[in-house]
Amino acid sequence: QVQPVESGGGLVQAGGSLRLSCAVSGGTFSHLTTGWFRQAPGKERELVAAISPNSGRAYYVDSVKARFTISRDNAKNTVFLRTDSLKPDDTGVYYCAARWYNPTSLLSQSFGYAFWGQGTQVTVSS
Repeated sequence: QVQPVESGGGLVQAGGSLRLSCAVSGGTFSHLTTGWFRQAPGKERELVAAISPNSGRAYYVDSVKARFTISRDNAKNTVFLRTDSLKPDDTGVYYCAARWYNPTSLLSQSFGYAFWGQGTQVTVSS
């Protein structure tokens, strides 16, 4: 069973940075598309960023473009989300998720993720 486990969340002031990590066990990591979702209080969960298995392509929701960077290390079965210039609106629970790679699917799709971590809280104070 594929199991993502997130770490790296915390409390940070606006303008600060955090680096989230997600260690994925089980399965073949290089066959997985991985993504980071977030859920803000009172809002639906949204896909923030996703990365293809070979790191050749990445997707970002408009609100985080130029501030967040997704990357992965297939040798360490780990995916990262570097978050810079954080804003209070970035506050939420960040989830790492994975789905089996499908060459016909778009990185921007938020459905189809079968494997989820427990989430890590990110709180940005103003």
